[in-house]
Amino acid sequence: MNILESLRWRYATKKFDNNKILPQEKIDTLTEAFNLTATSYGLQPLKLVVIRDKKLQKKLTQHSWNQQQVADASHVLIFCIENVVGEEYIAKYFDNVKTTRNTPDEILNPFKEQLVDSFKNKPLEEISIWAAKQAYLAMGNLLTVCAIEQIDACPMEGFVPEKYDELLKLADLGLSSVLVLPVGYRAQDDIFSDLKKVRKDITDTVITM
Repeated sequence: MNILESLRWRYATKKFDNNKILPQEKIDTLTEAFNLTATSYGLQPLKLVVIRDKKLQKKLTQHSWNQQQVADASHVLIFCIENVVGEEYIAKYFDNVKTTRNTPDEILNPFKEQLVDSFKNKPLEEISIWAAKQAYLAMGNLLTVCAIEQIDACPMEGFVPEKYDELLKLADLGLSSVLVLPVGYRAQDDIFSDLKKVRKDITDTVITM
């Protein structure tokens, strides 16, 4: 398939085949794609939690408005944000830049100090909203990768983040859950898989100036 055919093939899977498991190389592709996703300033204020435990998936379903996709999917990907993005976090990012690119401090420090000052003056709520936007970027990227790799997926906001955080002990990792993406293979009897994709005409969504 070319990219447009792959995107037409993709849909929000309503029913997964719970007997089919994604091979590890597919999961590796998704995790690598997550890590390669563009983020604001390159700070990557995100973590991806990969669930492949059916008992745990069943527990999570209770906090996902009982959407069965969470229980039946091969894996459940949970997009999380860092609870604290401050001076220490930003310093680690610039240390990584220096190690990776061998960039001198005199070049890095002005931007580093600018970011530290900027984040120091932002309310925590504003930083959380900013970080959550990065999670949406990452999910959008993975949805495209899923389409190309013929992996079925169902993007979800319909869950109770506080319950996920509690069950998975995410606070101990300094994280908060934002989005959920069950992935796997569609069930043969998922009636939604054969429905035509409903979209506006491209002339209604694209403005050329």
